[in-house]
Amino acid sequence: MKVIDFRFRPNTPEVVNGIANSAMFKDLCEATNFDKQKPEPFDKIIEGLNKNNVVKAVITGRDCETTYASMANGNGSLLEFCTKAPDKYVGFWGIDPHKGMAAIRDLQQAVTENETICGAAIDPYLAKIYANDAKYYPVYAKCCELNIPIIMTTGTASFVPGAVIDHVAPRYIDFVARDFPELKIIMSHGGYPWVNESIIVAQRNKNVYLEFSEYELWPMASAYVEAANNLISDKIMFASAHPFIDYREQLEKYAALPFEDDVREKVMYGNAAKLLGL
Repeated sequence: MKVIDFRFRPNTPEVVNGIANSAMFKDLCEATNFDKQKPEPFDKIIEGLNKNNVVKAVITGRDCETTYASMANGNGSLLEFCTKAPDKYVGFWGIDPHKGMAAIRDLQQAVTENETICGAAIDPYLAKIYANDAKYYPVYAKCCELNIPIIMTTGTASFVPGAVIDHVAPRYIDFVARDFPELKIIMSHGGYPWVNESIIVAQRNKNVYLEFSEYELWPMASAYVEAANNLISDKIMFASAHPFIDYREQLEKYAALPFEDDVREKVMYGNAAKLLGL
């Protein structure tokens, strides 16, 4: 079965070292034993993806320079990876909403000048504002104008200094989905721990999708699979969150999750392929 991984960062030595030495993710790395993650050469990473039938991998950029004085594996490495392997990687450009029109112009340039940059990415918990904050609305409008989707990082914001979990609650994404019905929104990490809220936001808004990477086996996570089988089969996508969790481990995990056969194909490939226009 073909696979599209909707949250992936190549585990090159530069990326692994960058994450391990990031002030933002220091405590998270300790909690997840990230020091055991083995970096790989770029070509070997591509070889591994091919071997495991991962035909595309979405790399999310990140820009949180205003709030954390760091790009944190930002857009420079994103563009480098996508340029080196345009047939394998799809880039979603990271946005710092506090940069105002400079961020909008940066996004415009990135998308129009690079065929592999096909979306935008935001981290409300790192920006320290809600997804429906006015500072984000010019970003959403530009995404609609460029006809590109946007990934919103949700989840628990575990261990990140100064992060507030409420900033990534799905209920605020519901406002955005209603205000921008043309904007395709992907809730990354499933809006955990608001599992049922995430499911309802995706169900009631035609333009909202989700992936629940990192939380597949956490309490209440079985509701994601139940929802895929019975309610939102066209809305849920596979994502590994590699290298925090190795994508090969994630592929094994998803093979064991009780998806219906036709739903499994949608989750692992079909839904993402449609969203990306493949």
